[in-house]
Parts: sequence; structure tokens; C-alpha cells
Amino acid sequence: MHRRSFIAMAIPALALRSGWAFAAAPAKMIVYKDPNCGCCHEWSKAMAAAGFSVKARDTDDLAAVKARLGVPVDLEGCHTAVVEEYYLEGHVPLDPVRRLLSERPPLRGLAVAGMPPGSLGMGDDPQASYDVYAVPLGAGAPYLFMEVRPRKG
Repeated sequence: MHRRSFIAMAIPALALRSGWAFAAAPAKMIVYKDPNCGCCHEWSKAMAAAGFSVKARDTDDLAAVKARLGVPVDLEGCHTAVVEEYYLEGHVPLDPVRRLLSERPPLRGLAVAGMPPGSLGMGDDPQASYDVYAVPLGAGAPYLFMEVRPRKG
């Protein structure tokens, strides 16, 4: 019995010491979108390129999806994605998604209201300026999670 325990602990330690890398499975993401929306497709492609396992689900009733997940009406965007226990409403950029999944705050999800020009999936505009909101669990009000401001240079 002790020999099995030793082997079970020794293999990961040797792997770390010799630099072996074990790839984690990509986070699965379901994107609920209108079947005729091109920007939703572009946003999904960007998430897949960033390493997420993306599955698109076309729906004619996005309002029902948003209501089921508890997306505030004033923060609704173009599409709604679900990754792990969170939702991503609208054109949420990659950096806040990564931060959300690494910090794991007690949130329902993140939201970018509307369809801001230059946001992820809406073209590449170095002058893009919009906000990403966090929607807390429970009764708390949404709050600013991250600002996206024009790039300098």
C-alpha cells in the first residue's frame, strides 16, 4: 500500500521537475445567438481562438435564455454565453473573461450592454471605449468590472 502511495506522489513530482506539461482541458462555452447574426459568430471565433471549446446554439428566443440566467434587461447584449458557472452577456472581451475564471468571484456573470463599436466581434477599433459590468449573485446591483479604453500608440 505504501508503495502505491509513493508512486502516486512521485510521478507528478517528477513530471514537474523534468518540465513535463499536462494540458488542462479547455473550458467549455455555449453561445446562445441569433442564427443570422455575424458579430456573434465573430465573437465565438475569437473565444475559440483563445482556447475555449465553443459550441454555438442558434435560438429564436434569446429573451428566454437571458431571463433564465438572470441577465439584467439594461445590460442585455447581442448574444449570451455560458462558461462554467458564469454567463457572458454581449461582447465581453477576453481579458475580463480570463480574470473572471482565474479569480472566481461570487458573480452570475459579466455583461457588455448593447453592441459597442470596436468591441470583440464588432471590428478592431483602437479608439473603442466601453464598460464591462459584473452581475453579482443575490440582490446586489451590477458594478463596473473593467473599463475598455482607447489604446495608446
